Amino acid sequence: MKLWGGRFTKSTDSFVDHFHSSISFDQRMYKEDIEGSIAHAGMLGKQGIIPEDDAKLIQKTLKEILSDIEEGKVEFDEKAEDIHMNIETILISRIGDVGKKLHTGRSRNDQVALDIRMYVKKEIVNIQGLLKELMTVLNNTAEKNLDTIMPGYTHLQRAQPVTLAHHVTAYIEMFKRDYDRLSDTYKRTNVLPLGSGALATTTYNLDRYNVMEALGFDSVTLNSMDGVSDRDFCIELLSALSIIMMHLSRFCEEIILWSSHEFKFIELDDSYSTGSSIMPQKKNPDMAELIRGKTGRVYGYLMGLLTTMKGLPLAYNKDMQEDKEGVFAAIDTLKMCLPVFTAMIDTMTVNKDNMLHATKGGFTNATDAADWLVKNGVPFRDAHAIIGQLVLYCINNNTNLDDLSIEEYRKISPVFNESVYDAIKVQKCVEARNVVGGPSKEYMSKLVEENKKYLENL
Repeated sequence: MKLWGGRFTKSTDSFVDHFHSSISFDQRMYKEDIEGSIAHAGMLGKQGIIPEDDAKLIQKTLKEILSDIEEGKVEFDEKAEDIHMNIETILISRIGDVGKKLHTGRSRNDQVALDIRMYVKKEIVNIQGLLKELMTVLNNTAEKNLDTIMPGYTHLQRAQPVTLAHHVTAYIEMFKRDYDRLSDTYKRTNVLPLGSGALATTTYNLDRYNVMEALGFDSVTLNSMDGVSDRDFCIELLSALSIIMMHLSRFCEEIILWSSHEFKFIELDDSYSTGSSIMPQKKNPDMAELIRGKTGRVYGYLMGLLTTMKGLPLAYNKDMQEDKEGVFAAIDTLKMCLPVFTAMIDTMTVNKDNMLHATKGGFTNATDAADWLVKNGVPFRDAHAIIGQLVLYCINNNTNLDDLSIEEYRKISPVFNESVYDAIKVQKCVEARNVVGGPSKEYMSKLVEENKKYLENL
């Protein structure tokens, strides 16, 4: 008979057992479930709700079960439905009626809410560690490329000269925000739901704060109905992970473009590339493409849980069992993508000459030519129009601003003199942009050092 089967006259159908069971995926929370039960049992004994000797025997046996699971000595049973019932069934099989006292004062509703919170807390810390490793590699890449000039783009059209350090540190800023979002999610996850019972607490004199401290939570839930039915923290986590994947995907798109024959900005290491089954010359950026593709999968997990939760009345509903597979899968996807992406960036070769050459086409120095006019007394809107005419002249004559004679400049505007050539050199264009946030070596060097300190303090 199932542990909840007292009011039933017949067993569930075998297909229902399979349909109802979650042990196939929630077994990964065995450690959290056991740790939560150990804390709960200790509190029951301390409060005199069960004898202290019974509480100690339960705790001792749970630790033995944990050890046996980690040594591969335990097989979970689908008929026991989930990780909570499986562990309780094993406990009862080892110490009999004493084991039946463990569930005093709690429900599977607050138990599962506890386990998933504990699991999410642990995985947030793990993912933040992977983000730190990625940001460290990106910052090292930036430090090595303070002088590597490349075109910056808007609308995927060459816009203004920047440096690879400038480009890479833009992603560090994104991943800093991702790190902070995970920290915020952690705060709202770090609230103890145990003690909520099924939905209306219990008549037993539980000490929720004792369990809170034992399990390392910051606070307890203040409404028991919300305590068992809240999955906002799972949705927040999936949202944060989706944004991380979006950032990875954006960078992967650029890596894919940069490694193409048309750009030749970088070359990926052979260890992070694949070939073609028919075309022997191919070197494909498949790792970047896979990460870009897996982004949609993580988005799907977020939308799935939002859709599951949108129509649920208070308090707990079995629909909430659907929270775990998506959360687990999104976590697994992130933990797979981040190390691969980090290593791919760390091992790629930067083709500095090709990047520099690309800045000399597409009129990336046009804005600097306009700024030169402004600094020589021409209103910006007039300067913008003058340089527009010069660009059109260059296009019609298949040349660049750098290659025009001073006479050609003066045909458009008599303001021009020889000093314009110095202002429109791409190196000068970069170094002139020393405003906070800009690409100049002076500023980027400071930012790299600030990033080092930030990473050391994480």
